[in-house]
Amino acid sequence: MSAALASSLALLDRSQPLPILARASVAFAVLLVTWENRRRTRRALARLEPHILNDIGLTQQAAAKESTLPFWRD
Repeated sequence: MSAALASSLALLDRSQPLPILARASVAFAVLLVTWENRRRTRRALARLEPHILNDIGLTQQAAAKESTLPFWRD
């Protein structure tokens, strides 16, 4: 989660409770951002070269497995 999104959500926690539809909308937006972040990082992981993977402690097999997961899977 981005720092801006985290701080925005923290502000919401301090204010009056949101109506149910607004809470559902915020939760849905957070879910979409999470999914996009997973999709983007998994695509980047798939493009890393073997020596970079080695630097971060991943095997090519582990990176390939992670990068093929659907964005909705944690």
